[in-house]
Amino acid sequence: MKRLTEFGQLEDPSFSAAVINWQKLHGRHALPWQNTRDAYRIWLSEIMLQQTQVAAVLAYYARFLERFPTLHDLAAAPSEDVMAQWSGLGYYTRARNLHACAKRVVDEYGGVFPSEPALLADLPGIGRSTAAAISAFSSGTRAAILDGNVKRVFARVFGIDEFPGVKTVEDGLWRRAQALLPLDGIEAYTQGLMDLGATLCTRGKPDCARCPLQDRCVAYATGRTAELPVRKPKKTIPEKQAALMVVIEGGQVLLEQRAPSGIWGGLMSLPEVDGHAVRGTLSVDAVAPAASGFGDVEEIHTLLPLVHVFTHYRLHIAPFQVTLAQRAPLAAPYLWWDLARIDSAPLPAPVKKLLLDLSAPSLF
Repeated sequence: MKRLTEFGQLEDPSFSAAVINWQKLHGRHALPWQNTRDAYRIWLSEIMLQQTQVAAVLAYYARFLERFPTLHDLAAAPSEDVMAQWSGLGYYTRARNLHACAKRVVDEYGGVFPSEPALLADLPGIGRSTAAAISAFSSGTRAAILDGNVKRVFARVFGIDEFPGVKTVEDGLWRRAQALLPLDGIEAYTQGLMDLGATLCTRGKPDCARCPLQDRCVAYATGRTAELPVRKPKKTIPEKQAALMVVIEGGQVLLEQRAPSGIWGGLMSLPEVDGHAVRGTLSVDAVAPAASGFGDVEEIHTLLPLVHVFTHYRLHIAPFQVTLAQRAPLAAPYLWWDLARIDSAPLPAPVKKLLLDLSAPSLF
């Protein structure tokens, strides 16, 4: 097995030339965050695109800019407004970091993003690769990116048969990414690498016939496109459960403001019984004592269960609808929310779907 540190000379101007020429002819040019030097719009798109595909981001990006047209608008907004706009996009730490980053850029840089990748990477939610992309697109900085798409392209083209997440392998990939940078055309090159990974060199069924790097691709030549990049060793995903109480009274549902950190941090959700616990038996009897703290319970019945998969465990959600005869006085972190406008609440995607289904005219 040929280790990454043994590749020797890494510079190859023909590599960047092939990527740039392909991007200019066949790459993406009409995405809403392209054709601009506005660092705010570029930064917002890069954060949204972390771990999320373009198709899913487009609508969120447009709504977000409509609500927060400038960095100052975002920095000054209440956190619940930011989380509400992000609700459903997932990986909510990104939203919290986005808000914190906006405040820091306003406080420390007068609302203007720094152009130096090192300064960008020091801001919340911006890593080395994202900083390079923002700087390249907004300022033309010659800086290397190494996101998941680029790792996949490099692993296949150069036949890297070790898991890219191993530090020594990743360090070698960074050296290669830096060595391959073109002297000119950094924007087209950076976008081209992203486009190749997103549209041709995909995880499943890569379109090798249209790839500008086919003639130098080790994975293609050796029939290993399905094997490279080497996948992360699988781990057993723990199974957990949560009993959620859908407490309804007078056309309103009871919501709980979650802590800023942790699962669904900063969002609202339904009150839980014992948090996300190891799976066991959940019943109405287990829910009743907790539900009684919200008022005089008239009825409790089970709703259809659902499953939500996080990156590190699978959550089995058991919803229980609680009908109150009379509310008890409640304070933070609880609040009542009109079911008729539940779509505007900053809720996790599975909770929002549950409540939207529940509040549908045929059911409510």
